[in-house]
Amino acid sequence: MEKIKIGITHGDINGISYEIIIKTFMDPRIVEFCTPIIYGSPKVLAYHKNVLNLTSLNVNNITDADKAHPRKTNIIDCFDGEIKVELGKSTEIAGEASYKALEKATKDLKEGLIDIIITAPINKNNIQSEKFNFKGHTEYLQDKFEAKESVMLLVSNNLRVGVVAGHIPIKDLSNYITKAKIVSKIEVIQNSLITDFNVSNPKIAVLGLNPHAGDNGTIGNEEINVIIPAIEEARKKGIMALGPFAADGFFGSGDYIKFDAILSMFHDQGLTAFKALAFNSGVNFTAGLPIVRTSPAHGTAYEIAGKNIASEESFKEAMYLAIDVFKNRKEYNELKKNAI
Repeated sequence: MEKIKIGITHGDINGISYEIIIKTFMDPRIVEFCTPIIYGSPKVLAYHKNVLNLTSLNVNNITDADKAHPRKTNIIDCFDGEIKVELGKSTEIAGEASYKALEKATKDLKEGLIDIIITAPINKNNIQSEKFNFKGHTEYLQDKFEAKESVMLLVSNNLRVGVVAGHIPIKDLSNYITKAKIVSKIEVIQNSLITDFNVSNPKIAVLGLNPHAGDNGTIGNEEINVIIPAIEEARKKGIMALGPFAADGFFGSGDYIKFDAILSMFHDQGLTAFKALAFNSGVNFTAGLPIVRTSPAHGTAYEIAGKNIASEESFKEAMYLAIDVFKNRKEYNELKKNAI
């Protein structure tokens, strides 16, 4: 059986991306169950290996994904010319290098040369250009693969937290969060739980927007006018969606363990709780795409770049989850095909 080909974009060259990638693939057992292909720069990889004194990793330089050695860690040079590393700094060249790796990996994913993609953290500011005008990986990949809707889903074991409004300013939340948007996100999570996570009868918790979930309109009316009608609409579609729950009490009481997934209204409402519970092991998974994409649930961590103290656990979990989801989808589609 052919091993799964994993495309890994190197992210921001001045952060911890290369450190967590190097530490992961220093374990020779990894290449026994997958074929890793780093989209990045051999020169930058060598620089980080020397700075971190992690020189035991040997990589196979290739020009195309179809030339990847199945039992080695492979790397494709995505950046022609000079590339300067400035640890801990946001630079224009780092943003350009981030984009070129992502662009090449996305192209190969579309063409079936790799099976899944793992994106190392980028700086959402320095990557901006005429070619990349997105708020992050999630929005970029949704556009490239023409997905109608997607959900940023943070995953750690059985804890799964999605968001309605991902990279949206707080001042725009009330207008952005609509009944249709909530229903759409619930549907994406429902389908993902079934096809990607093998959950047969998903149970989804929906959080409120306001403190105390609005207290029956005392502290805002979005729950009454928007969120409750959305939950009711989802229930009519046969989805077991419950709520709205007040976020603080929901997480504080441990009620989150009773659900297969949680839909929060905005980024920090759900992700702050998630990262407090599962920071090191958390994975960012983009639900709703026709392809499998994961990422470690942390940023560039400029403040510790080059210090050899970054943990590779989240990156490893991102890799394991991507492989599991890829296999689950394949199994689900085969069962569905056989049932026809």
